[in-house]
Amino acid sequence: MSDPPVSDLSGAGAPRADPSRFHPVRGERSGAAPDRPAPAVPGARTGFGVPLFAHPLVAPAEWAELARPGAPVDWAAFDVSSGPGSRADALCAEALTRVRENAVPLLGRLDAVYGTRPYGELVADASRYRDWYQVDGFYVDRAPTLRAEVAQCRRATATLRALLPEGGRVVLAPGAHPYPGYAEFADQLVVFAGPWTRYRWSEVPAWTAEYPPGRFAHLVHGLPATHLDAALRVARWQGAGTVYMTDRTDRDGADPWAGLPGYWNEAVRRVREEPPPSM
Repeated sequence: MSDPPVSDLSGAGAPRADPSRFHPVRGERSGAAPDRPAPAVPGARTGFGVPLFAHPLVAPAEWAELARPGAPVDWAAFDVSSGPGSRADALCAEALTRVRENAVPLLGRLDAVYGTRPYGELVADASRYRDWYQVDGFYVDRAPTLRAEVAQCRRATATLRALLPEGGRVVLAPGAHPYPGYAEFADQLVVFAGPWTRYRWSEVPAWTAEYPPGRFAHLVHGLPATHLDAALRVARWQGAGTVYMTDRTDRDGADPWAGLPGYWNEAVRRVREEPPPSM
């Protein structure tokens, strides 16, 4: 997943001035659209969203680690071959089964190409993920961000959700803060996906304070182990309930999401030791 373009968004760049507004029980608006997801569970702790886009044949150790109990993983997104592939992949299905037995929700990656991908292609790929891999949801990569595309994205999200079992989720991943209307129907928004050098100075639009942390995810690459605590503080301050931090980089065209970080076990330990949110 490449770093997103900078969007011209209403309210972008405003810092969160009141940390008390991060509390997970806050954030409900009046007049919410009927297809808006349920709010996050009060008192929920930080969890990991893992974009593991390497095939199990290429990253067997990483897939085995996700199947091991103990890590607070909110979801894991996967990609077989630029989507679900042209046919069911038995090796991938086997790895997914082991991860699912660890109660990790599995999301099939769909590339929306910032809203330019034909609707029929997107739904066809989603149907293959459902039929071949029994996914728990969809990770819509390169989702649109602009106000003009809200209605179209809302319809597509409703169609994707209808393909899923009850409780399935649709995570929209533009990698930047979209127009606020997208938060009305996405189960979660990945509002940052990029390097630590940019994340450490990042800010969030004021509108995000109206939603609980479980509605937002941050994915950070190129993060040294020595700055892990600092990155987790940024995520808490900005109100992200789901995070992913890795020391992998995109240097020389590498995919930073192709495997787990070298400090995965340490990151798990630190997140598990976080104090619960105050009630």
